[in-house]
This record gives sequence, C-alpha cells and structure tokens, in this order.
Amino acid sequence: MDLGPEYARAGDAEFAARYRARCHCGAVRYEASADPVDAKLCHCRDCRVLHGAPMQWAAIFHKRHIRVTRGADALRAYSATRRGESDVPPRKLACARCGTWIADEGRRMWLAFPELFEFGDPPRVPDAFRPTCHIFYGSRVLDIADPLPKWAGHKDVSTRL
Repeated sequence: MDLGPEYARAGDAEFAARYRARCHCGAVRYEASADPVDAKLCHCRDCRVLHGAPMQWAAIFHKRHIRVTRGADALRAYSATRRGESDVPPRKLACARCGTWIADEGRRMWLAFPELFEFGDPPRVPDAFRPTCHIFYGSRVLDIADPLPKWAGHKDVSTRL
C-alpha cells in the first residue's frame, strides 16, 4: 500500500527514530521521530466494536513523523464510515497477516496505538503517550473514575461532561 508523500521515507536524513512499533507478528513495523501531539481514550461505538474493547487508546502524530520500515505492502485498510476497504483516509490500517490494528489514518494525522510500541519489559510508557482526556464519553460502556476531562464528542469542540 502506498501511504502517500506526507510520510517520512527510508533514507530521509532529517528523520531520527525516537519510537518503534510493530504488529503482533512483526510483518508491519514503523517508527516515529517525535512525541505524539496528544493522546486520547475514545469511547465511540466504531472504536469499541472494531477493537473489541471498551475504548481505544490512541497517540496522535503528524504523518511526517511516521515512517513505515517494513510491511507497507502487508497493510489493509478499512473505512468504518464506508463499511469496507478504502484507498483514502480516514481509515483504519491493519496487518493483513495477523490482523493487528496498526493505526487510524486521518487526513493529516496518524493515530497510533501505544500498545504496539516497544517501551521495554516491563513497559515504561513515556508521559507524552499518556491520555489527556476521554472523547465520545457519552457513548461509554464503562464509567472510568479518573481525573481526565471527559468530552461528549471531540476534545475542545463538544460539551465537557
């Protein structure tokens, strides 16, 4: 799959890998050259159903800070809004081999799943990856008792619950 010109490429002298991530089987690997600009816990129905979990944890990067180092040809794309394969963002990307969701690809952003990153064993998640809020909290299936702000929709553009 061609991810487009907005991503970093192999041989880019300006790109210095700061974080590394991979799918479960290792067929797809990528690097990030910067800290995420934000991290959120999403409670929307699409995220819950597609991930088989009560919420999705995503760390948000600019696409220019992401470089796929292996397996771009092993990516498959799914659009929740179009309910099928998609050649254009927004879409979810997964490894075609093991099925691991790799990221949500937005029009300008890459929403990475922190559990895919190599943070050591035991993992030490950097502060930049820690969620700053809950979004679509009105759709939640579990109440979360934490001090994070909870938004009805997207952060800063919906009602704070």
